[in-house]
Amino acid sequence: MNETEQRVAELNQLLHEYGYAYYVLDKPIVPDAVYDELLHELIALEKANPSLIYPDSPTQRVGGAVLEGFQKVTHQYPMLSLSNAFDEGDLRDFDRKIRQAIGDNFSYVCELKIDGLAISLRYENGVFVQGATRGDGSVGEDITANLKTIRAIPLRLKEPVTIEVRGEAYMPKKSFESLNAARAQRGEELFANPRNAAAGSLRQLDPKIAASRNLSTFIYSIGGDGEAYGIDSHGEMLDYLQELGFPSNRERQACATVEDVLAFITKWTEERPNLPYEIDGIVIKVNRFSHQDELGFTAKSPRWAIAYKFPAEEVVTKLLHIDLTVGRTGVITPTAILEPVQVAGTTVGRASLHNEDLIREKDIRIGDKVIIRKAGDIIPEVVGVILDQRPEHTEPYKMPEHCIACDSDLIRIEGEVALRCVNPACPAQIAEGIKHFVSRNAMNVDGLGEKVVEQLLRERYIANAADLYLLQVEQLVQLDRMGQKSATNLVEALEKSKENSLERLLFGLGIRHVGEKAAKILAEQYETMDALMAATNTELTNIHEIGDKMADSIVAYFDNEEVKLLIQRLQGVGVNMTYKGKKVVVEAGANPFAGKTIVLTGKLAQLTRNEAKAKIEELGGTVSGSVSKKTDLLIAGEDAGSKLDKAQSLGIEIWDENRLIEQLQQ
Repeated sequence: MNETEQRVAELNQLLHEYGYAYYVLDKPIVPDAVYDELLHELIALEKANPSLIYPDSPTQRVGGAVLEGFQKVTHQYPMLSLSNAFDEGDLRDFDRKIRQAIGDNFSYVCELKIDGLAISLRYENGVFVQGATRGDGSVGEDITANLKTIRAIPLRLKEPVTIEVRGEAYMPKKSFESLNAARAQRGEELFANPRNAAAGSLRQLDPKIAASRNLSTFIYSIGGDGEAYGIDSHGEMLDYLQELGFPSNRERQACATVEDVLAFITKWTEERPNLPYEIDGIVIKVNRFSHQDELGFTAKSPRWAIAYKFPAEEVVTKLLHIDLTVGRTGVITPTAILEPVQVAGTTVGRASLHNEDLIREKDIRIGDKVIIRKAGDIIPEVVGVILDQRPEHTEPYKMPEHCIACDSDLIRIEGEVALRCVNPACPAQIAEGIKHFVSRNAMNVDGLGEKVVEQLLRERYIANAADLYLLQVEQLVQLDRMGQKSATNLVEALEKSKENSLERLLFGLGIRHVGEKAAKILAEQYETMDALMAATNTELTNIHEIGDKMADSIVAYFDNEEVKLLIQRLQGVGVNMTYKGKKVVVEAGANPFAGKTIVLTGKLAQLTRNEAKAKIEELGGTVSGSVSKKTDLLIAGEDAGSKLDKAQSLGIEIWDENRLIEQLQQ
């Protein structure tokens, strides 16, 4: 290494060290002037010696080219959302469920919920290679160039590890104030809040704009199995992230009880205004990974974590009208039409009224002055009426007796609060059902949005989901704003969707009580549509996680003659009716996992929980997160807790890890 190469390497190391101290630790170790002088020296050396520009050089944070668009990124590990708690009761319910599942010998970690944009960062051998937005949790957008401009994000880690981490990009309050002041001076529209400003900044196609916004970030988790890095708990993981050079929020606390959690929430509810960044709640997570593994996940969120949302801002406005809509299951939903008003940084003109019981209970009338807020700072809802400002001659609101779309009688099913249209030919239900059928998590037909579906129905080009596959380019170009290229792309997208695996079709059909997770379980179990349609209630309830209510709904759905006709037509136009996931077919008795429901508990010494789960599923087993009468086998590692006790009480077969490995190796 010659003198120039040595100096470039030295400058890179020094600038990374100084930047980490300044942007991550918030403890500068050299004056700004010294940092700037070294940076300018490095820029000059790199300009004279382009071959010495390191990919992770501090000079490479801001790219020169404007992007044409953002590429899609499929996350290696899904970025799940958290379920929400809005009050003490919700938190105590969460705590009670945790204790019922794993006993009392556990702890929580509480962290501030940063109000920003969720991001995923990927490093290879310690070097930052890709950053992405959360998107829908499975697929996000590649915003690497913009994330590189955030100086709190290390371009090279302190260890050469390959790792994917998750965090929140945010705009500090001072940066937000400066940005809006500059926009006001230029006569530009102001950002409503720091969250919107951060999201808007990271979706700019010119990285120089993102660089000018002075964003920052906190990293709060590792994607995938944290135990692969020798970590046993969430608290240890946060410490490890800091050791690697990531900024993790220090305002966190271990809590032994729900009372400790509530005290932490009270503290930060009061101190929230004094923080240099916005928070919108507190995240509570069960600390130990072994406990998290025992608790498992729902289709959308982990059972071992919850986000407490701070009480929402409440404002007063006038109720102008109540609008009614018919959902895909026939539920009639009332929506308040309001005099527009600012709530939590956005203009609100509509708010949820939920159902007829709520309207009656709160005696909400057209013309009232009503109090509205955003539930979880997201969905506007009416929470009350100012009775002393009620106009004279108002009357209690009455829901209609007939469907607004088809004039059929509305009914209320026993045990439900919803008013429902049960006419399967109701045009509103058909429209909502088709919108669901083509949605991203169902058949995923690009280019077939709500407006296009409504036009297709209005023009009578389609009457049900099967008709979509008969559409021709010549028809589609007759629609508003549908050119030749868009029409061709839509027909191709429909053709592509025919090849989807069975679980997507099942979810797209909109069977009541059957969500994405249940659709996947059913597809794996039955493999073909014909087999599922022939299933009985008893057979279905023998499947882990399929309860009586869901089983009844599935049997009733497939017993409907119109449904049978729809399935025949979908099959006739070439829609796939089989499961395409990996399912190993084994001879009876060939291995002890095939067709069995297996629960893993405690700490495994030779395999990670994810490795054991993957191997069992490859051999035809199903790994569940909870013990029940449907459990066939429990694998108990070290420190196995309440699940082991429950399995013993139910007489379920129990293995240790050594026996598991012996069977896996056969």
